[in-house]
Amino acid sequence: MVATITGTDLRRPLKKYFGYDSFRGKQEEIIQNLMSGRDGFVIMPTGAGKSLCYQLPALIQPGTALVVSPLIALMKNQVDQMHSFGVEAGFLNSSMSRSDYEAVKKKAVKGRLKLLYVAPETLCREDFLEFLRGVNISFVAIDEAHCISEWGHDFRPEYRRIRPMLNKLPRVPIIALTATATPKVQQDIIHNLQIEEASVFKTSFNRTNLYYEVRPKINPVPQVVKYIKQNPGKSGIVYCLSRKKVEELAELFVVNGIKAVPYHAGLDSETRSKHQDMFLSEEAQVVVATIAFGMGIDKPDVRFVIHFDVPKSIESYYQETGRAGRDGLEGVCVLFYQFSDVVKLEKFMKEKPLSEREAGKHLLYEMAAFAESGVCRRKQILHYFGEEFEDSRCGKMCDNCRHPRPFYDATQHVTLALRAVNETGGRFGMNYLVSVLRGSQSQQIKELGHDQLSIFGAAKDIDEKLWKSVFGQLLIHDFLAKDIHEYGVLKLAPKGLDYLSDPFTIQFVDSLSFEPTEKDAGMTPMAGGEDYKAYDKTLFDMLMKLRKETAQRHDLPPYIIFLETSIEDMATKYPTTLAEFENIVGVGKGKAEKFGRPFVELIAKYVEEQEVVKPVDFVVKTSGKNSQDKLFIIQQIDRRTPLEDIADLRDMSYEELLEKIEQIVYSGTKLNLKYQLREIMDDERIEELYDYFRSSGSDDLEAAIQKLGADFTKEEIQLARIQYYSENAI
Repeated sequence: MVATITGTDLRRPLKKYFGYDSFRGKQEEIIQNLMSGRDGFVIMPTGAGKSLCYQLPALIQPGTALVVSPLIALMKNQVDQMHSFGVEAGFLNSSMSRSDYEAVKKKAVKGRLKLLYVAPETLCREDFLEFLRGVNISFVAIDEAHCISEWGHDFRPEYRRIRPMLNKLPRVPIIALTATATPKVQQDIIHNLQIEEASVFKTSFNRTNLYYEVRPKINPVPQVVKYIKQNPGKSGIVYCLSRKKVEELAELFVVNGIKAVPYHAGLDSETRSKHQDMFLSEEAQVVVATIAFGMGIDKPDVRFVIHFDVPKSIESYYQETGRAGRDGLEGVCVLFYQFSDVVKLEKFMKEKPLSEREAGKHLLYEMAAFAESGVCRRKQILHYFGEEFEDSRCGKMCDNCRHPRPFYDATQHVTLALRAVNETGGRFGMNYLVSVLRGSQSQQIKELGHDQLSIFGAAKDIDEKLWKSVFGQLLIHDFLAKDIHEYGVLKLAPKGLDYLSDPFTIQFVDSLSFEPTEKDAGMTPMAGGEDYKAYDKTLFDMLMKLRKETAQRHDLPPYIIFLETSIEDMATKYPTTLAEFENIVGVGKGKAEKFGRPFVELIAKYVEEQEVVKPVDFVVKTSGKNSQDKLFIIQQIDRRTPLEDIADLRDMSYEELLEKIEQIVYSGTKLNLKYQLREIMDDERIEELYDYFRSSGSDDLEAAIQKLGADFTKEEIQLARIQYYSENAI
């Protein structure tokens, strides 16, 4: 057993190596535990100083600390940091040359390294274990320990093999560390690493300096570009799901004068290292990245984290937003959300094993519920990690608290939901319970006899989305609890049992008001309160009137002239020349020439009379890649290439292709998609859809689906809408 070092002794090396006079939170207690030879399990949010909990004891104990880390970026960053302190440290991974790899191994065998970072894949090789037997290992630190659990946000099968491999080495203390772990994941980590006797250190997940906001994902690019340009010198990360989107956005940012670099696993290690260093040294203001970036990056002054796509779980979201404001100062976290992204992610999982697929689906739908909820974001996040947030609202540090949604009397819904859990024995998840309440005739419900329960069909007319909101709020307010052993299963909590025996009036937040439509794009405050789309309401009304008059002259629906989002953009950017007018959302050269002049003249007169200062800096330029895509799509449609084939040829999803086709058509280019329409519908059905768009006066897709969804698929409606617009645009 290693003798315990006093707090005074620990503060001396803390000051020497790290420059701090005192420890934060439970750091000192964690270090004392490790140096006394005991195993430890540390759950500490990003920015709270996890790394120091194993770095400091490594520096002051004899031997080499073995650090298991999942990412090359993390290893390099921390080794560079140790070198800056004058400490010998090294890493071993696939990015190294053979000579460099062998040089690090020799240093480790000679006892010259205080820390040796390795990937789990490396640790699991027999030849590597043989090498480790010749190294004096002081202890093993397992960073990002949530990777052990398939219910975690970044499951790595190799992490499951860490314990069996360590069993082949001399016994040393283990410290497992993570920033994100639900109670279920915590249990998985302890069980898999066989550290049941470990001291557990858990600090609050509450990052009080972070502002959380969820925005409808409608035309997000100009919003992001404008925000970044309005915050010069502030570092930020923009997360995307695909490498392709990372490259496209990074290129677009550069075209618009933003110093941005891409980062994803498809880049070679030299480029990744270069881009990471550019970000750390502030040669680049923004990194556009997949989730491969950010783990362990020691940059305390990241001021904003923007999710361009929905994360795969609340844990992922918390981990990634945690990169902001690690110095305790401003941190803005904005998520652009649309449910179709959730559906897309679900499709991506179809090749995975069934158990992994089901786990991923649960995590995804919890993320969707978080995004759509009207409850305080902070309260939801903390509850997810098993921590109680005493206040019902966090003040103005999330969008739902800054702009509260209305409450409604939920007494009846609460009673029915709790009875459903009680009468089915607390053995089912939310989707099944909702099916019972809505009277579903599914085989499972019949076989279990739940169609005979008193609550069966008791809420046939209540929207499924509302039920999901009710169950979510029952969890947050501790009327229900999740079964820790069976993921997704809901059980009655003591508070729920009390309510059933003594019910009372209860109000819940109306979460159904999150219904993104095109006219909502950019209307909510972004980034701590700035109103990006604070368009000129007076000018907007004047332009809408002109649009209506123009449409009447041509006997067309107004949206055929210009979309409402285009009118909003005009009332934001004040284009006073046709060249400027072409940069308005949904307006290309053709439309500018056909309809633009009276709109430009109206705006110019208004600007002069009202002495308006035009925000010319915020015209978003497009990248060459978009132009290439546009030309390719037009050429392929002219050749009558099936749309599925065009999507494959351009390495994009079918949904992404339809979005690009819409942008092309709405900007004034005519396309003929009749060949594709006739593959899926006859002329009579096509005409029926045309009749709808002629008479509706709106091209809103969600409204059309709601009206026609019983008889037509989303694809049929969307294609018909594009073709109708293309045929009728002048």
